[in-house]
Amino acid sequence: MPTPRDAAARDVPDFIGIGLGPFNLGLACLTEPLDDLHGVFLESKPDFDWHSGMFLEGATLQTPFLSDLVTLADPTSPFGFLNYLKESGRLYSFYIRESFYPLREEFNDYCRWAAARLRSVRFGRTVTEVAYDEADGRYTVRTSSGEEYRAPRLVLGTGTPPYVPPAAEGLGGDAVHAGNYLTAREELRRKRSVTVVGSGQSAAEIYHDLLQDIDSRGSALNWVTRSPRFFPLEYTKLTLEMTSPEYVDHFHGLPPEVRDRLGASQKNLYKGINTELINAVFDLLYAKNRKGKVPTRLLTNTSLDSVRHDPAAGTYTLGLRQVEQGRDHTLTTEGLVLATGYRYRVPEFLAPVRDRIRWDAKGRYDVTRDYAIDVTGHGIYVQNAELHTHGFAAPDLGMAAYRNSRIIRALLGGREPYRVETAIAFQEFTA
Repeated sequence: MPTPRDAAARDVPDFIGIGLGPFNLGLACLTEPLDDLHGVFLESKPDFDWHSGMFLEGATLQTPFLSDLVTLADPTSPFGFLNYLKESGRLYSFYIRESFYPLREEFNDYCRWAAARLRSVRFGRTVTEVAYDEADGRYTVRTSSGEEYRAPRLVLGTGTPPYVPPAAEGLGGDAVHAGNYLTAREELRRKRSVTVVGSGQSAAEIYHDLLQDIDSRGSALNWVTRSPRFFPLEYTKLTLEMTSPEYVDHFHGLPPEVRDRLGASQKNLYKGINTELINAVFDLLYAKNRKGKVPTRLLTNTSLDSVRHDPAAGTYTLGLRQVEQGRDHTLTTEGLVLATGYRYRVPEFLAPVRDRIRWDAKGRYDVTRDYAIDVTGHGIYVQNAELHTHGFAAPDLGMAAYRNSRIIRALLGGREPYRVETAIAFQEFTA
């Protein structure tokens, strides 16, 4: 465990991190041993919690354990995943398991282990406002409890909240987003019909989970997706080179309209379904179908245009449209799971400093190559809010240590405590 620095030094931070998901937690771990860079991290939750509503038994990350909080920046860090396993007494078991992919719940536990070893983390602090003092060039961050923190720079790691499509906004009843699936799972299993809406990994995991004992429950199960098919996550090695520094350089240097077009075409590179899971769904359907028709429907090319809730009947009527045919139809269901993903929202607490932020023509952050969004180019940095400027590597755990290394270098005015790789790919992306 790292030796804590003098507490007084931490009272005058060089930067404030707002939000503590894996990305800002990684930044906290990497800055912990640095004597010339002190940060404070504020998180509204009482402790670390990352997608706990999807801790299905056996569910793993889609990235290897090397994409932990620190290893790809500093393999010697005591905050590495392997050190967590060693201290937890599970290193040999993990070795015998022969899988690069940690269990999802295990990774969350690892992050909690790391957070507990940091003096810079403040849980239970809900940020309500950020102001800027022109006189001394510092930001003041205020919390709901009346606390104030001041620093010349900010790093925003507020995450991506659950996205609910417009057709389903404001629904009553017990419709649930996939992020809260486990809390609603038993209630869903008691319903006579359940419909999962969505096209990615979460939708597939939930459908597969509910499908396993569908015959014993006697309920109907539907999976509705706007996608033309169930796209697999593309995880080939040359494709993975598109999460390299060189590709991020290339993508960032393109005109905004080209970046938007590319981003729309690359969703299956990070939003697809694990191939093994797609095959497991089919195999389970095949096995159950031998005993009789399975009460399930898989509807592709189908958009969700409206949802009507009937409290008396305890049902939802979905207004659907077969996109290719242009035909409208309805589907009535008791349970509704919206596996519709997550989207970034600009935090409301930034309202007082909106004029200090660079915006593009579509009202999004205009993010520099070093992940800054403020008008000076070195005052406010973002984590996982740059999908439109840096490409699909933005939400990738495997690139988090690289991004943090660049942010740290920028915060230190060019000093590079963690070497920032510039060329790792065999491919050439730019002419």
